[in-house]
Amino acid sequence: MERFVDPLVSKPSTLRVGSETIAFAVMVLGLVITPLFVYPLFLMQAMCFALFALAFNLLIGYVGLLSFGHALYFGWASYLSAHAAKVWGLTPELAILTGTLTAALCGLGAGFLAIRRQGIYFAMITLALAQMMYFFAVQAKFTGGEDGIQAVPRGHLFGLIDLRNDTAMYVVVLTIFLAGFLFIYRVIHSPFGEVLKAIRENETRAISLGYKTDRYKLVAFVLSATLAGVAGATKAVVLQLASLTDVNWPMSGEVVLMTLVGGLGTIFGPVVGAFVILAMQYKLAFMGEWVLVIQGAIFVVCVLLFRRGIVGELAGRLRIRL
Repeated sequence: MERFVDPLVSKPSTLRVGSETIAFAVMVLGLVITPLFVYPLFLMQAMCFALFALAFNLLIGYVGLLSFGHALYFGWASYLSAHAAKVWGLTPELAILTGTLTAALCGLGAGFLAIRRQGIYFAMITLALAQMMYFFAVQAKFTGGEDGIQAVPRGHLFGLIDLRNDTAMYVVVLTIFLAGFLFIYRVIHSPFGEVLKAIRENETRAISLGYKTDRYKLVAFVLSATLAGVAGATKAVVLQLASLTDVNWPMSGEVVLMTLVGGLGTIFGPVVGAFVILAMQYKLAFMGEWVLVIQGAIFVVCVLLFRRGIVGELAGRLRIRL
């Protein structure tokens, strides 16, 4: 019999809450201490991609919708954030907000079209929309074409904190990442999140209970796109660069890989997956294009042998939920 979660009855267990609290404390402690041993710029980039993967996981892991076009929201938020900071002269918080709003609007438009279909048709629509916006980015003058938008000024946060200092920038990125993480955690453990899980398990039954599933899926889609935009906009300020790489389809594939490697449908999995994939890219950079081959091999191994990902397998062996 197919399992179905009643959104009005389901409650988080004490064991799960306790294990998640401990895991969150360990994660925060690690992110606070790690800059003493690891290059802060790498950690900031990894946190941006971890937030991106968390946003993607909200859609596929808790609603069951596979998007192949999430680079659209990440990349265009990056472009608008960089343009707002460099050309319009906005402060970093306003530049990030500009990119976030751009992603939210793109998500609203794309979601309105995509959620009318399911399965592979949904995935292909998201991919097609993302590629349309990619080709627009290639032609648009303000994006800089192949060169992108470079030398984006970090500026002063609220006119007070100089973000050219890596320590100050790191604290800001850490704050944004943790705020995004906690927001997603609250969403998936709220009554709204329980309805999303019910839709994932059996949409027909959710409809029979009186839930307007299309509305829930659209809200989840927009939330996912918006959080992906926060990640992209922050990344542009951190790396002082927005390029075609951010909006091209391999970026959409990369976030899928991060989520699957870390653990699909787990709150900590995308974070672990993002750090693992980014670390691998840095360590194996000398191998050039062979890095993509290795990533593909890891993807195949995860799908065949470790379908629950790193966190999923670890939680399964310890009999806890993360």
